[in-house]
Amino acid sequence: MSAQSDSSPQPEAATAVSIELKDIVQEYPASGGGITRVVDGVNLVFERPGINMLLGPSGCGKSTILHMLGGVRPMNAKTPTSGKILIDGVECHDAHDDSVMVFQRYSNRPDLSVFDNVAFPFRLNLWKKRVPEAEWRKRISDMLESVGLADKRNLRPSQLSGGQNQRVALARALVLRPRILLMDEPFGALDAQTREEMQLLLIDLYKERPCLVVFVTHDVTEALVLGDRVIVLSPQPAKIADDFTIDVPRPRSTTWQRSEEALQHEKRILAQLHKAPGKGTVRVTV
Repeated sequence: MSAQSDSSPQPEAATAVSIELKDIVQEYPASGGGITRVVDGVNLVFERPGINMLLGPSGCGKSTILHMLGGVRPMNAKTPTSGKILIDGVECHDAHDDSVMVFQRYSNRPDLSVFDNVAFPFRLNLWKKRVPEAEWRKRISDMLESVGLADKRNLRPSQLSGGQNQRVALARALVLRPRILLMDEPFGALDAQTREEMQLLLIDLYKERPCLVVFVTHDVTEALVLGDRVIVLSPQPAKIADDFTIDVPRPRSTTWQRSEEALQHEKRILAQLHKAPGKGTVRVTV
């Protein structure tokens, strides 16, 4: 008897992509005069698709680094103050065509439906890569199915929960099929159960379409649950305190999270964060 063919969608092959941060320094004028150094000589290389966790205490400079990668530039400040950011070997000074950012504040338009919020970059030609309307409409329908919002496509953000609104924001980013996905504590404002659901959703979506993810968090457990690689920053000014990989398949069970391996990773992170004085907190989810 012949084997029945598997008609389920197959994960897409990951496309090559690289990001390099070379000697990144960021300084801002301090209130009352002087200069505040936020980032101090950061060197990082991301050479392939994967989920890279950028971890550190709150206020240490994680988001500053992420915003540089996403082309978010503050007014009246040179960013970076010195150093270079290269994407695929080309210096990046502004927003990049292959890079999309998801924020903790999901910024869904209250006057638009779920479908139209996800369609927003296509309708306003905010995404420089042109996609025919028939294709982006199908992409959106498929993505809403993937994030569990197909039955809510006509609702407004005010009719959704916080977790559902974050699903809309994630769908709006991923429907563009970016090679680089930048996530700035996207699940930080959610309750513990919803945060876990969103982590599992991200894992599933990443399996379907791998890309280079840089995910900012100050939650140690989140870093260990999601990350292929964990980069630990010191308290401000941010320096690289540690950088290691986790070669454990996702999703990572609660049994693994309580294992000696996971506990050693947790201790390693906390030991680095406790070495340097400074303000800011980290979270360990239990």
